[in-house]
Amino acid sequence: MSDTTAPMIDNDQLAHLRSWMGKSETTSDQITPTSVRGMSATLDRDDAAPVAGTTLPLLWHWLYFLPQARQSELGADGHPTRGGFLPPVPLPRRMWAGGRLQWETANPMRVGETVERVSTIRSVTHKAGRSGELLFVLVEHRYSNANGLALTEEHDIVYRAAAEPGAPEPTPQTPPLAGQESWSRRIVPDDVLLFRYSALTFNGHRIHYDRQYVTEVEGYPGLIVHGPLIATLLLDLLRRNMPTAQVRRFSFKAVRPTFDLNAFQVFGKVSDDGRTVELWAQDHDGWLTMQGTAELA
Repeated sequence: MSDTTAPMIDNDQLAHLRSWMGKSETTSDQITPTSVRGMSATLDRDDAAPVAGTTLPLLWHWLYFLPQARQSELGADGHPTRGGFLPPVPLPRRMWAGGRLQWETANPMRVGETVERVSTIRSVTHKAGRSGELLFVLVEHRYSNANGLALTEEHDIVYRAAAEPGAPEPTPQTPPLAGQESWSRRIVPDDVLLFRYSALTFNGHRIHYDRQYVTEVEGYPGLIVHGPLIATLLLDLLRRNMPTAQVRRFSFKAVRPTFDLNAFQVFGKVSDDGRTVELWAQDHDGWLTMQGTAELA
């Protein structure tokens, strides 16, 4: 951002947005088998049909606790109009930047259970980068079932300024463990995969299915593959190769957008002591798009 460009968020606006810190909401949902079956099909898995008591696979809790705003309450980007629980950030582009999760391995979420989620906004941080203004919102979610706490999650949301012609692109990164992987899987992110994941998560964000919007309004070259979908594919790769492993913690960070224009790959590398698994995704050019670490119980 040049020195002559006025920021969209001034000090007064930032103080207003920071007044959301500490805001909390409590919701509950039932872990139904229908969504589990849908995710198994979407990830091309041959899983047994879920029944009451089936353990919910890791990150599949994102199929529940979904915002279901009325059609008249949606913004131009397909998301619910800003405000309410999340602060009304004026920056137009909103992305899932990453997160950190810790499971209580002795108390997993299971099909048939009713789970309560307590969500709290922990921080609101404003930055100015080479590509413009950024605002980060950190949300903590705590999930509990009848037996107590099951999962603690920190969710990073980033809001960005609109793309400007000639704005510098972030410097691409090479995966640190490229060529050392224990496993890999090739993913074709076609329109159907993106549609099915959007439908499963009731995600109306137009960057995932509206090619005209994402290219002409938000300035991207193609449809964007959902960050949570890529994170889910990373842990799914671990599950395919270590089906009995228990993951205690998982952290991930989106590094670079992944578009539907080409296939991409997900990789995993088991540490020498077998206690951690490094997981990452890279695009067709070999650039790192998401990086994660799973700590095994």
